[in-house]
Amino acid sequence: VYGPVYSWRLGMSLGLDPLATEDKACNFDCVYCQLGKTKILTNDRQIFVKTKNLMDEIKSLPEGQHVDYLTFSGRGEPTLAANLGDMIQSLRKIRPEPIAVITNSSLMHLPEVRQDLAQTDFVLAKLDACSQHSLESIDRAGQLVFQEIVGGIIEFRKIFKGKLAIQIMLIEENLSLVKQLADIVKIINPDEVQLNTPLRPCAVGKISPSQLAEAKTYFKNINVVTVYDAPPEEYSPMDVSATIKRHGDFDKIRSNI
Repeated sequence: VYGPVYSWRLGMSLGLDPLATEDKACNFDCVYCQLGKTKILTNDRQIFVKTKNLMDEIKSLPEGQHVDYLTFSGRGEPTLAANLGDMIQSLRKIRPEPIAVITNSSLMHLPEVRQDLAQTDFVLAKLDACSQHSLESIDRAGQLVFQEIVGGIIEFRKIFKGKLAIQIMLIEENLSLVKQLADIVKIINPDEVQLNTPLRPCAVGKISPSQLAEAKTYFKNINVVTVYDAPPEEYSPMDVSATIKRHGDFDKIRSNI
């Protein structure tokens, strides 16, 4: 458990890391990731953290902390946790806040992953690529098929009763692909599109507010929010080192805008 952190998409978010590995565990190695390179590159779902251990830690938190969302994110891709659905069900029994998952969408073609995610209130599904080539060059995905990823999101949209957002991280490398991305998003028909650009320290640079505003124009008749629309807010997480380990150097965001 880490944070709470301020999220421009979620408000005050209490982070839940279902992986909690020392090294980042993911099936992507995105060029812009604020956590650096992926050292544990895997597509295998497994139990990293026992559900009871996560629940015990949540129960031990001090009372009175305002939280808008309980958010699964952390040291990699949360749907790699084979007990993610069990964690979500257990959370429902002890906490009243809505539950969100930030996912790279890579495993949503699996029925069991869609079933796990369907138990939440808000799914933020990533889509930075519009082809197999851009998936491999931007997200640097290992042994994943672009069409399977998009198909998984589309199938999930059919069954999900909560809020679905498509989050797109825009950098110089995929800025020219916005029209193709928008065409795919229109097929998915999410509740919201979130246009982001790296503001935390990472290996690539951000695009400007004017570039992001222009990108926004391609998503007509869709609710679109951008990272520049919401000014950053200061916050004090319970454990600064645990938060930086999973959330990047949040304290440098203000100076990076």
